[in-house]
Amino acid sequence: MHRQFLVGCFAGEDGVRRAVQRLYARGFRVYDVHTPYPVHGLDDAMGLRRSRIPWVTLFAGLVGLASALLLQFYCAVWDWPLNVGGKPRNSTLAFVPISFELTVLCAGLATAFAFLLRSRLFPGARPRVFDEAATDDVFAVVLRKRDATFDAGEARRLMLESGAYEVRVKELGP
Repeated sequence: MHRQFLVGCFAGEDGVRRAVQRLYARGFRVYDVHTPYPVHGLDDAMGLRRSRIPWVTLFAGLVGLASALLLQFYCAVWDWPLNVGGKPRNSTLAFVPISFELTVLCAGLATAFAFLLRSRLFPGARPRVFDEAATDDVFAVVLRKRDATFDAGEARRLMLESGAYEVRVKELGP
């Protein structure tokens, strides 16, 4: 099953921003935008929601913190209590370094895995190349042709009016 995409190529960021705003205002869902450098405001223009990856980071950090504290409490107080200089067995200050390290480790690993999972960057994944020059010196706006109600002529017209020098259909395999 081949998927069809409509790719508009632009020479500058102003045309891309204008095209994305016009397409979004007309009800088109922008599949992706490829740029050689970050273009501020494109996320809002595309109507993208904020990422939920920070919540994954927070949850994993809290799990790391809780597991570190529980493990240290279990070892120092419950399983193998030692009298070290008359200090209390539950010496919370001694637990801080390991708790911090496990919090950072769990949060970092979970963030990396969540990012790779969300972006579908699995080992052996094939890259989707819409334009060979995209991210080199060309700005590309990609629309996915999903159903029969997709008006390719309207989308092509909006992109050309916004400054696209080329608009073409690209087919990619599964």
